[in-house]
This record gives sequence, structure tokens and C-alpha cells, in this order.
Amino acid sequence: MKTAIIMGSTSDLSKVEPAVDVLKKYGVEVNVRCLSAHRAHEGLSKFVEETNHDGTEVIITAAGMAAALPGVVASQTVLPVIGVPLSGSVLDGMDALMSVVQMPPGIPVATVAINGSKNAAYLALQIMAVKHEEIRKQLLSERKDMEEAAMKANDEVIAKFQ
Repeated sequence: MKTAIIMGSTSDLSKVEPAVDVLKKYGVEVNVRCLSAHRAHEGLSKFVEETNHDGTEVIITAAGMAAALPGVVASQTVLPVIGVPLSGSVLDGMDALMSVVQMPPGIPVATVAINGSKNAAYLALQIMAVKHEEIRKQLLSERKDMEEAAMKANDEVIAKFQ
């Protein structure tokens, strides 16, 4: 079970770390790289080519501003690519969101919320759960725990106002 996470700049690291933590909690190998689509395109292409042959199942990409990284990666692989638009510009991530979500037909990028790397990790896990029963079981167990916590909160609200 293997994923790759590519960010466009080291300034994005703190926004990507939650995804790494989630994936590792599930026992998934994570290869993390900092490869700008604009400033390191040859290194990026080389790494994407490696992922096409090394057992990587999903690629998470995180970029801000013009956010070309997810689309450039998706254009070089048929592996599922998840884009995480990042805030950091004067448009606070809306520019990155529009860039990531507006891919041409045939080159899709699944897109999560601005700074949503944690959900990108969960989406990657759901994709891998199609093949890996142990991930599926862990996800179902975590969802059950979330439901129980939500119902407990509901009971507390009811008790407070009765």
C-alpha cells in the first residue's frame, strides 16, 4: 500500500503534514516530495514516471496560486490524482481552487477543500480500500467511532435542554 504526496513548495509542508499523518496511521507507505511544476518540471516528470511503476496507488498533490501541479501530474499518469488547493496568496486559495478544479476532459483531478489535505488522505484511503480490505475495515471502524461521538454530543445537548 503506497501513496505519493507532492507539494509545490516547502512553505506548503505544514499544510501537507496532516495527510501524511493520516496515511501513516493506516499503515500506508508515503513518499513525500517538493517538486514545483514551474521550477522543477524535469524532476517532477521523473518522479511521476517512478510512481507509474513502483506500486504507488494514489498521488496527492498540493499547490497554491496558479496550482498547475495537480494538472501537470495528472497529465503524466492514469493513477488517481487528488489535488489540494492551498491558501497563501492574496486570493486566499480561491485562485488555486479554481485552477485545480477546472481540468480539461480526460485529465481529471479529484479536488478537496482549500487546505484540505486531511480529506485528501481519506479520499486516497477510500480509493485504496477498493483493493485493500484492511483499509476498508479501518475506515468503517473510524466512521463508527465518529458516529458514536456525534450521537454522544447529541445526547448531551438533549440532556442540557430538557
